[in-house]
Amino acid sequence: MKRATALGFASALVAWNNGVLPALRLSSRHRATAGAVVAAAATAAGMAGGLRRNEVGLGNIRAGLRWGSAAAAAPVAGYAVALAVPSLHNRFVVPDEVRRDFVEWVAAHIPFGTVVTEELLFRGLLTALTDRAFPPPGAAAIRAAAFGLWHVHPAHVANDSVPGTVVFTASASLVFDWLRARSGSVLAPALLHLAVNVGGALMLRRIQLTAGAVEVPLPPV
Repeated sequence: MKRATALGFASALVAWNNGVLPALRLSSRHRATAGAVVAAAATAAGMAGGLRRNEVGLGNIRAGLRWGSAAAAAPVAGYAVALAVPSLHNRFVVPDEVRRDFVEWVAAHIPFGTVVTEELLFRGLLTALTDRAFPPPGAAAIRAAAFGLWHVHPAHVANDSVPGTVVFTASASLVFDWLRARSGSVLAPALLHLAVNVGGALMLRRIQLTAGAVEVPLPPV
């Protein structure tokens, strides 16, 4: 029963992000809101159903902050070096058009619609369920596969390589899992996740503006 529950939840996550959510045709703002609400509600339901606070990674805040801050320093330093060396700029794929909602994107969409949503669902709930049902290697493999497949539709929409995105994000899941296990908190992988995504967005924005990219309007939301 535990294994069926864990596998069912992993499958539901993949179906949500690749089928249900796209079918709703929400704006980016509303997608971020929907993701965060679903993650919070699912976490509350899981705890009401018997999962303990530490199982879903909501304890050990100090350890999570310590490990997460140390891990986040690496991508931040990497982005700083990339910005400081102009010859490295052409190594990045930089969109020609600047997002008009950039501030909202990095201040709300990424932190809540991406980081909070994914960390609560994957390093929180799915970790608790798979750790109860499978040996550690199997549990980690299921989480990595689910996290990779979660990104299929977003990769397709962004015209990124779907296989490459799945492999990359599945590999990232193993790193996030390691931080989660070492710290006992979802805060550690969340801080690394936030540094990678927001830091990357800020770096590309800076390169765009330096290159004179044009800001384009967004459709009304």
